[in-house]
Amino acid sequence: MSGILKIALEGAFTNFKRIFFAADRVTDMELRKQISTLSVEVDDRVDEKACIGCAGCANVCPTGAIEMKKLTTPIKLTDDWTKSEVPEINLEKCVVCYYCHDFCPIFSLYGEKGTIHPSCVGDQEVDISDCLNQPFKISDDKLKVIAQYLSDNTVLKNRDGGD
Repeated sequence: MSGILKIALEGAFTNFKRIFFAADRVTDMELRKQISTLSVEVDDRVDEKACIGCAGCANVCPTGAIEMKKLTTPIKLTDDWTKSEVPEINLEKCVVCYYCHDFCPIFSLYGEKGTIHPSCVGDQEVDISDCLNQPFKISDDKLKVIAQYLSDNTVLKNRDGGD
């Protein structure tokens, strides 16, 4: 009983110090101000300019946290490719597995920063039209896997017998 009381008192004292003396705070005052005024700026998780709209990230997501949203105006990237939608991450479903980031063709084929990231996509300086016009080498096995994810959003469900 005395152990439980000791833990409760230590917790109360620690919280008292955090609240009244700003001890051990993990958020800065600017973030606290944003939280109190409901004006928190969320980091970008998708770089819509650098994304090619292939939907591979949505197809590879094991929890279905990524949905493709239609663009108001489709964007012609090359003679053969027009981007008509971009991904949007539902953070309530995301388990931060990084499949979306690792699968992104801009990252996996061209070695540029991924255009989608569960935490923060960061600053992008990717010229996708330049990337798409570059030749790249890829093994037949990897190409088959990528083609399967680009064309079939049930791959993960069928692979492990999930529902």
